[in-house]
Amino acid sequence: MIEDNGFTLIDTGYKNSSDKIFDAISKAGKNPNDIKQVILTHAHPDHSGSAAELKKRLNIPVLAHEEDAKIIEQGIGGRMPFVLSPGIVNWMVFNLLIKNSDPSIEKLPIDKKLQHNDVLPIAGSVQVIHTPGHSAGHIVLLVKNEGVLISGDLCANVMGLDLSTVYEDRQLGVQSILNVATLDFDTAVFGHGNALKKEANKKLKAKFSTMNLKI
Repeated sequence: MIEDNGFTLIDTGYKNSSDKIFDAISKAGKNPNDIKQVILTHAHPDHSGSAAELKKRLNIPVLAHEEDAKIIEQGIGGRMPFVLSPGIVNWMVFNLLIKNSDPSIEKLPIDKKLQHNDVLPIAGSVQVIHTPGHSAGHIVLLVKNEGVLISGDLCANVMGLDLSTVYEDRQLGVQSILNVATLDFDTAVFGHGNALKKEANKKLKAKFSTMNLKI
């Protein structure tokens, strides 16, 4: 969440996650009814699955990139086929959690369709960066005043910094990571895994700058 005269919630988890979200916010000493909008980094069901439920429950707008908004509004949580990233951990995650999962989500209208380099008046300034690859409409959010990149599934940091488990276009995904690494941020947070602190932009560049040669 980004706190600024209420909360902006980034992503919503799978279907039926709103109670878990409310409980977590309450345990942190905050009021979940202060959520004023939801921004989706992309359409995949583990990120957008409860967006419709939260929209109804709180009567708040939902924002997403215009490309993924097209499928979210149809109740589609992802495009096929996925390209599986290398590594045994990714193979296990794909086969256990993704391969046979339901790709559908509850249809919902997207109230604001975001574009690359949109600047949102949240916490001083939040820049929208279109980062296709994991999903055609994937975005990351740069909270400029905090030096924090909200990365979604741009990549992951579960057992060390690595690619996300699947991509619609892995080559394009790596290029998006390298584009983001040119921006100014010290910390990156991910949809999957731990935060990356202290010169996170340089760490992304160092990790992925040679990956184009490997995929």
